Amino acid sequence: MPLRGAGHSRLVTDEEPYFKSLAELDAWFAQPHDKLLGVLPYQPRPHTDGQSDGRGRLMVCHDYRGGYTESPSGLCYTFNFWSFCDTFIYFSHNRVTVPPSTWSNAAHRQGTKMLGTLIFEHSESQPECLQIIVGQAQSNTSTTIPLSKRYAILLAELAYQRGFDGYLLNFEYKLESGIEQARALAAWIVLLRAELRAKVGPHAQAVWYDSVIYDGRLRWQNRLNSYNLPFFLASDALFVNYFWAPEYPTLTAQYFTNLDPAIVAGNAIPPFQAKTLQSIFTGTDVWGRGQYGGGGFGSYRALTRIDPEFLGLSAAVFGPAWTWESEEGKPGWNWDQWWDYERKLWVGPPRSGDIVPVPDAPEGLFKPMTQFFQDLPPPDPAKFAFYTFFSPGVGHAWFVDGKKVLDVEKGWTDIDKQRSIGNLVWPRPCPVWEGDERADDVPTASSSLDMTDGYNGGNTLKLSITCAESAAEDAFFKCIWLPVQSLTVTSGKAYEACIICKTTADEGVYLDFSICAKSLSEDASSNVDLVVRQAIVSDLPQGWSQQTLEFSAPSAQCSASVAIGLVIGIVTEDPTIACNLSISLGQLAVYPSPPRLLPTLSLGTPSILWAKFARALTPSKAFEGVLTWDTSSDFLPIDVAIGSPEDPNPAWILNDTPAYRFPIFAYFNIYVVPLNGNNQSVDRGSAVFIGTTGLDGRANRFYVEEQCLPEGFGEHKGVRFCVQGVTDRGQVLPLERCAVVDYWKGRAC
Repeated sequence: MPLRGAGHSRLVTDEEPYFKSLAELDAWFAQPHDKLLGVLPYQPRPHTDGQSDGRGRLMVCHDYRGGYTESPSGLCYTFNFWSFCDTFIYFSHNRVTVPPSTWSNAAHRQGTKMLGTLIFEHSESQPECLQIIVGQAQSNTSTTIPLSKRYAILLAELAYQRGFDGYLLNFEYKLESGIEQARALAAWIVLLRAELRAKVGPHAQAVWYDSVIYDGRLRWQNRLNSYNLPFFLASDALFVNYFWAPEYPTLTAQYFTNLDPAIVAGNAIPPFQAKTLQSIFTGTDVWGRGQYGGGGFGSYRALTRIDPEFLGLSAAVFGPAWTWESEEGKPGWNWDQWWDYERKLWVGPPRSGDIVPVPDAPEGLFKPMTQFFQDLPPPDPAKFAFYTFFSPGVGHAWFVDGKKVLDVEKGWTDIDKQRSIGNLVWPRPCPVWEGDERADDVPTASSSLDMTDGYNGGNTLKLSITCAESAAEDAFFKCIWLPVQSLTVTSGKAYEACIICKTTADEGVYLDFSICAKSLSEDASSNVDLVVRQAIVSDLPQGWSQQTLEFSAPSAQCSASVAIGLVIGIVTEDPTIACNLSISLGQLAVYPSPPRLLPTLSLGTPSILWAKFARALTPSKAFEGVLTWDTSSDFLPIDVAIGSPEDPNPAWILNDTPAYRFPIFAYFNIYVVPLNGNNQSVDRGSAVFIGTTGLDGRANRFYVEEQCLPEGFGEHKGVRFCVQGVTDRGQVLPLERCAVVDYWKGRAC
C-alpha cells in the first residue's frame, strides 16, 4: 500500500492475521465473519501442448523472518518468479498460519496456489495434536480415538473466507497415543481434503510434511518409504524433509514406482486424484541446513539430484529469503544489491558467460533455480485479464498516468501491487532479427527495474539495447523482435494487447517500434499463425506513448502459447559507431477484444458510484476513519423508437460476456483536498495522493490514518476524499467518473 508518510507502518485489518492455538481459532469462529471479497480467486493456468505432464513441479515455502514482517514503510523481501512456481506456502511458527491477502493476490494473479500452515511443535503441542482429531470431545472411554470433523470444517471455512487454497500440515511432535492416533490423524487428513474441496474448490491441497511416521514417533525419513506412506496416501502431496543423502531421490522414485497402482489410486475417486511422482516434493533448504549440496548458490546440486525433468520428482524450496537475510547486515547493502543476488540465484547472471561463484565447485557448473522447472504463463486473459506495471512489490515512488504523486525516501512494500516483471526478459532479453537473416551479430540487451520513473505503479521495466558498430552496406537500418511476456490464449478468440512505453537513444539514432504478438510453439507442425491487426498508436502525457493491438489464434487446438513483445526498427546515421538505446515499459495489459459495435449494442462504462467516510472514535484525530465506496457500470443515453411490435430488432443489446459484464478494478488511488469554508467547490488539481487500496484484503475500503495525511491537514475545517479507480486493464478513471465525500469537523458526512 504505497502511502504518504514514511513512518506509516500500521497494517490495518479487523481480521486475526494468524492463530497461536486452536482455542484462538475456536474463539474467532464463535463470531460472524464474511468472505474477504478483496482477495482474488485462484485461476488455474491453461494447459498447452508444449507443457510436460511428467515434469516435476516447484513448491516454494516462505519463512522470511518467521512471517508477518512485511511493512509498508520500507523495502522488504518479495518473491518474483511465480511463473515457475506451482504452489507457494506462507510459513510461520504459529499454530494456524493464514497467508496475508496481499500474498494470495500476488500468487493467484499468476496462476500459483497459496497455502497456509498448520503446525504442531514442541511440548505445548501435545494436547492440541489430539484435539485437532477429536474436536471438542471431553473424555473417551473407548480403546480407539474418535474422529471429529470439527477442525476440518473450521480450517476449510477459514481458507474459503480468506481466499487461500489449503495447508501444509507440519506435525513435528510425537503423537502420545502412538499408532492409533497416527491412524486417526491420517483419517482426519482425508476429511480435511474433502472439506477443502467442497469449500475452496477442486484445486485445494493438504500437503503432509515428512515428520511423524505410522506409529506416532517423530522420525524424519527424508524420502518416501513405508514409514510415512500412510500419510502420503491420505494427503494430496508429500513435502520430503531436506536432510536426504544423494541417493534418496532415486530411492524415492523407485519405491513409488514399485507401489501397487491400486494403492496409489486408492483415494482417486472424486474429488481426489491419483498420486504421481509429481506429488512428491523433495525438500531443498536454501540455508543449507543438513542439505546435500550446501544450499545457497549450491542449491542446484540438490535440484540436480531431484531431477524434476527426467526423474519426475517435484521440489520444495524452503527459505528462499536467504538471499535477503544472509546479506542485509553487510556494509553498503541495499535493495538493488539484493535484487542482483536474488536474480542470480533464480534466473542466472545478467550477462551471458558471467560466472556465479559457488563454494567447493569448479567454475561454470552453477545452474539457476528456474532452469529445473517449466516457465508457465499466467491464467488465460479471456478468464482473468492480464495487467502488469512490472512491479516487484516495492518502490520509492508512486505514479498515476505518468505523474509522480508520491516520493518515499525509505521506500514502500505492498505485495498486493506485485505483478509479472516480464517472464521472457530475465536474466536478459533475447532479441532476434526480424524479417530477414543478417550477417551482423544480433544487438545485445539487458533488463532492469527502474524505480526512478513509472506510468502507473512504482517503476518501469527498462530494456537497454546495444548495437555494435558495423561496416555492412545495410547496417544503417536493422529490425529486431524482442519478446517480453508469454501468455496462453484460447484459439478462435480475439484479444487486445495494450502497452505503454517511452524510448531514449543516442544522438543520431532513431527508433520505430510497435507492439506485436507471435506464436511460441517450437513444433512447426503445430505452429499457430496469429492474425495480428495493425497497432493503434496514441501519445500520452509525460513523454509516454500507447499502442493497442488486436490478435487471435485461429487453430484447431484449444489453446496456443504466444509472446507479447516489441518489433523495434533502429536507424543510425553512422553505423560504424556503436550505439545504445532503451525502452521503458510502463504497463502491459491483455484482455478479450470488445465486441464489434452494433448500432444497438450497449456497453457499460466503469465509474465510482458513491463514497462514504466513517470517522474513528478518536477525539484527537478528526480525520481518521474508514473510507468506503461502491462501483458501477454506467450506460450512455440512447434514443430508441420502435415502430412496430413485429420489429425483429431489439431496442438494445447487452454484452453479457464475463469480461464485459461488470467492471473489475485492480486497485484504487485515494486523494484528499483541504476544505476551509462552506464553499465546497475545490480545484481538484489541489488533490494530494495519500495511498492505495489492497493491503487489508477488503474490497472498496481504505483506512485513513492521520499519518497518511500531509503535514498540517489536521488544522483544516474539513477534508474532501476522492476515490479514483484503476481497472484490471490499466485504465485510470478520469476524476469526473470518480467519487468524492466531504467530512467537516463536528459534522456528519
